Amino acid sequence: MSNAPVSHRQVEVDGIETFYREAGPPGAPIVLLPHGYPSSSFAFRNLLPALGDRWRLIAPDLPGFGYTVADAGRFGYTFDAYADFLRDFAEALALPHYAIYLHDYGSQFGLRLAMSAPERVAALIIQNGDIYEDQHGPKYKPLKEMWAEPVEQRLDRLAEFVTEQGFRDEFRGELPPDIAGRVSPDLWTLSWAQVGPRRDNLMRLLADQPSTLEWFARQQEYLREHQPPTLIVWGPHDGYMPEGAARAYLRDLPDAELHLLDGGHWLLETDLDEVVALTRDFLDRVHAGRP
Repeated sequence: MSNAPVSHRQVEVDGIETFYREAGPPGAPIVLLPHGYPSSSFAFRNLLPALGDRWRLIAPDLPGFGYTVADAGRFGYTFDAYADFLRDFAEALALPHYAIYLHDYGSQFGLRLAMSAPERVAALIIQNGDIYEDQHGPKYKPLKEMWAEPVEQRLDRLAEFVTEQGFRDEFRGELPPDIAGRVSPDLWTLSWAQVGPRRDNLMRLLADQPSTLEWFARQQEYLREHQPPTLIVWGPHDGYMPEGAARAYLRDLPDAELHLLDGGHWLLETDLDEVVALTRDFLDRVHAGRP
């Protein structure tokens, strides 16, 4: 495993000073790393130096997360707004061609980026980011009940979960005790310290999650039509996205490479070495033109 230096930078995107982490040679093949909820580019802090010897990895803090601050008057806090922002971030950095790491909410933003410019997508790495509603896990049940409520009522109920304890539960999830012990408390402590003061804005994003269901069929169609080289690396100890959510991708990507690891939603915390080895081998083959 390499130990490439990680740089911490800022770029203006849509009038918002945007923080991002970057590792790797400037001319190397690019891997774009949009993060999920409730974390930030911090989630990729170990992946960047591990792969930065051969690839240029770029992980932004999206508005409202990490070190990128934007009030509701400047940013919309909807899935549409985040998808547009990631596209504009890629344009601001003039990224011509890239692999995209799809995880959690970042899978929605990243897939929409891929759909907007399929010719720029070198490959996809999918890690616990779901687009098949029939394979949603049991933790979606209370969410779906909540989604049926009016938005303001939904926001009131979400406030009960957007807490430091709620974040801890997100990161440890359904992991067996021996694996849960590998998840650092830094994750939920830092995320809460950064997100807590902005939670009203981010609750708007959570309330907008039903809008993602309308995109699933289009995202599946994109995969069927374009067949991007794809690595699926998945933690099945996930109450939202169990094993079936990973296998469902094979309906539309029959040639995708699927690996189920002994982890959960945050594999980079519990199974980093395995993810790095699989990703390194996959990207080597993609850029060498081998299956």
